[in-house]
Amino acid sequence: MFKKILVANRGEIACRIIRALREMNITSVAVYSQADQDALHTQLADEAIQIGPANSLNSYQNPVAILTAAMVTGADAIHPGYGFLSERHDFIRMCEDVGMKFIGPRSDVVKLMGNKQNARLTMEKAGVPIVPGSKGLVYSLQEAKEVARTIGFPLMVKTADGGGGRGMRRVESMEDLPRLFDQAQQETWSIYGNKDLYIERIIAPARHIEVQLLADEHGHVIHLGERDCSLQRNHQKVLEIAPAPFLPEEVREKMYQASVNAAQSIGYWNAGTIEYLVDEDNQFYFMEMNTRLQVEHTISEAISGVDIVKEQINIAMDKPLSFQQEDIQLSGYAIEARLNAENPKENFLPASGHINRLLLPVGGLGLRVETGIYSNYTLPPFYDSMIAKVITYASTLEEAFIIMHRALDEVVVEGVETNIELLQDLSTTSKLLKDSVHTMWLQEVYMPQWLTTSKR
Repeated sequence: MFKKILVANRGEIACRIIRALREMNITSVAVYSQADQDALHTQLADEAIQIGPANSLNSYQNPVAILTAAMVTGADAIHPGYGFLSERHDFIRMCEDVGMKFIGPRSDVVKLMGNKQNARLTMEKAGVPIVPGSKGLVYSLQEAKEVARTIGFPLMVKTADGGGGRGMRRVESMEDLPRLFDQAQQETWSIYGNKDLYIERIIAPARHIEVQLLADEHGHVIHLGERDCSLQRNHQKVLEIAPAPFLPEEVREKMYQASVNAAQSIGYWNAGTIEYLVDEDNQFYFMEMNTRLQVEHTISEAISGVDIVKEQINIAMDKPLSFQQEDIQLSGYAIEARLNAENPKENFLPASGHINRLLLPVGGLGLRVETGIYSNYTLPPFYDSMIAKVITYASTLEEAFIIMHRALDEVVVEGVETNIELLQDLSTTSKLLKDSVHTMWLQEVYMPQWLTTSKR
């Protein structure tokens, strides 16, 4: 049994994990940088320890600082949340070497799935459909041209180690390939210190669907349904829905089975997510596996009734899953809207500064809010722009959107720019209830119209 857990993160996800620990009667330890001394997660935790300067590379992403903090405070385990060190296989290996329990998968599994090309090949062996593309890493323009001639255009050049749109370039023609391949290679080198690229055909238009998994260390794997994360811009999610509207039941079941089989094939344990692209014919293709807690885990919790964070912790204590697949009854619809400190009218320019006044919706059936900020708090400029998540749940998707719109109308953030106006408008868009949304819809169809009307 764990008596004390260090939470190696900040913001809303650190607060969410700390609350789960308190309910489990486990002592929590918060870590904070010099810029986060007054952050909410440091006030909620039982203990707090400073780990370095504002720059996350020297604090939240510093493996030695995090591991040292855990050992100094006498923690039994480390929960990484998402981002930062959550998918750093070298950090997990350090924890394994010194006997510190990492609340997540083994380092070798994280390493395997962290390399996108290796993950593709692993999933293919497990029988999961993959997007047509290069059979291995592509290091030269000549190799890239050969792949392009085979799979056709448009295609995507991707870094093997990346995510969040970094090191990715969409290529429309052979004439564009030399320039964009070089850009992707240079960006990959500057960020990851290698030139490991692979190439995939672009599945478009497509929806972004992901399956939430839980697996224990005894070989049991279950799913908690799927989420539609197609509402995104520049590969960054804006609003998510669970379950995915308009996905045929037979496709949904095949996706569940493929995901469970894939996790079992690699000996996976803890929470994980397998992400797919689904084309117009409802054919699905493996995109990537996230070996950690997801930002949008909240909506899977809403439709399943399962506390994913608590299950993560129990799994790490070598407990079997507390339920079988047949015990999971998925019902209703849930939506998550990401409230970000950014200005959508200025190309989503991130914002920071003093929050003079803050009002977040706190009442009403079917509503949940996760945040790491408060009134009279100075939002630092060094980290992710997400400041809160608003989650709604109802028996129908339409009702969940009605609750979402009401909740967003109550939001007041004074002192920093936010995307609240965009979220409010999205929550009343009837197109979201129709089968017309895909991964480029928000960026290419919705945003140009919204920017025009919102500036009148």
